[in-house]
Amino acid sequence: MTIEVKNLVKKFGSFAALDGVDLKVNDGELLALLGPSGSGKTTLLRIIAGLDWPDSGEVAFNGEDALAQGARERHVGFVFQHYALFRHMSVFENVAFGLRVQPRAVRKDEATIRARVKELLDLVQLDWLADRYPSQLSGGQRQRIALARALAIEPRILLLDEPFGALDAKVRKELRRWLRSLHHEINVTSIFVTHDQEEALEVANRVVVMDKGKIEQIGSPDDVYETPATAFVHGFIGESIELPVQVEGGVIKLGDRPLRLAADGLVPGASKLFVRRHDMLVGPPGSGAFEGAVQHVRNFGPVQRAEIALSGGETIEIDAPRDRELHAGDTIGLEPRRYRIFAGV
Repeated sequence: MTIEVKNLVKKFGSFAALDGVDLKVNDGELLALLGPSGSGKTTLLRIIAGLDWPDSGEVAFNGEDALAQGARERHVGFVFQHYALFRHMSVFENVAFGLRVQPRAVRKDEATIRARVKELLDLVQLDWLADRYPSQLSGGQRQRIALARALAIEPRILLLDEPFGALDAKVRKELRRWLRSLHHEINVTSIFVTHDQEEALEVANRVVVMDKGKIEQIGSPDDVYETPATAFVHGFIGESIELPVQVEGGVIKLGDRPLRLAADGLVPGASKLFVRRHDMLVGPPGSGAFEGAVQHVRNFGPVQRAEIALSGGETIEIDAPRDRELHAGDTIGLEPRRYRIFAGV
């Protein structure tokens, strides 16, 4: 099932939740909508599901107008962040619910419903919990049951709104791997909303980065991380050093200090320099584009994170390998292995 969104606009009063969004989701794709709170990602998901309606624009499933259909007619499975399981129903009955409330003309007989529920509980590896109630399950188990319930009606599209947001970090990582494996098995066109960049990059085939109701970039996880299209994408994905610079006469300046960095092709004027923390290489004093004094050092496994006061007074943090020992008080040179400069930021 393909999904195509054209020039979608949705306003809440004077606030533009979606501002002319265009997007195509390929058949069988697992797509992530990634962005901060208020970026429009959940609004877009709800419009695709039929839970909200746009002010203008188009939504099509396999070329057919989805906006002419109600939520039930779209055959969409929706998984919420907080599970939305029925507390008074057993796990088995929660999964069976969507099948039992279908119109009589298409409703399956009881034997078929029970077989389908068993198949889904096997799929999410929780068949042994069929008789339990939601209050007796862990958060990760509840989310898997919520997913099984969404899949029960054999949806053409699966939508997940912050599916792991209410879980602790260890469980989130386990469910990310599980969801990626499950999607490979069921091959249903799926969109999930997240503000967690690591989650989007690890799970999705493609990532859509949103901000202020607009799409900033669409690409593979590698694309959006390695070649961010805008300053916002660079700053939002991955941990970056950001420094205000000025491009003048083919020279990049930080304050009044020229930097030994190539300025070819850059637009003159105020800009911003972005460097990933791990791309700032440490050298002896006087080497590299920057010089600074180490203020604090903290160890994180194989990496040491150091706070550096640059010679002009700016403070940055870098991630360096543990084998390059840094100590408070050291003066060091810094050379960006890779960097991007965006004009007018």
